[in-house]
Amino acid sequence: MAKKNYQAEVGKESKTARAIITNANISLKYSTEICNQINGLYVNKMIAWLKRIENHEEYLPLKRYNSNVAHRKGDAKKGVKSGRYPEKTINIFLDLLELAKNNADNKGLDAEKLNIINAFASKGITRYSHQSKGKIGGKTRRINATHIEIIVSEVKA
Repeated sequence: MAKKNYQAEVGKESKTARAIITNANISLKYSTEICNQINGLYVNKMIAWLKRIENHEEYLPLKRYNSNVAHRKGDAKKGVKSGRYPEKTINIFLDLLELAKNNADNKGLDAEKLNIINAFASKGITRYSHQSKGKIGGKTRRINATHIEIIVSEVKA
C-alpha cells in the first residue's frame, strides 16, 4: 500500500506547498542525510547545492551514517569530513524540489522566496526478487524503497 498522507501539517494551507514521492528506488540512509541538511533552507540554494554534489564539486556530508566512509579533501562541510556522492538519490531530490516549486507556482506563491520547512524520508515497501542458482537454492534479493516528502512555504523578504 502506497503512502497517502504527509508526516507533518505545518503552516497555513494557502501559504505552503507540498510534494511527495512514494516508493522511490533510492537509499533511505542518503535520503535521511539530505533531508537533515536541507531542512529550513531556501529551495533555490538547495537545488544549486544538489547540482554541485551531482557534478562532484562538493560532497554530501554524512553525519549519522558514516561508518567505513572515507574522508574528503579540503575543509569540513557542516562539521563533517566524511561524505559521498549519491547521484541516484540526488536526481530524485532534484525532481522533488522542482515538483514543490511547481506546486507553489500553481498556488500563486513566489518561487524565489520559498523556504523548506519540512523534509522527511521514511521506509517504503520492500520488494523481493529471486535469482536461481541450480538445484540447491538461490539468492533472495531485497529491493528497498523510500518515501520522501517536502513542505515549502513563502517567507517574507
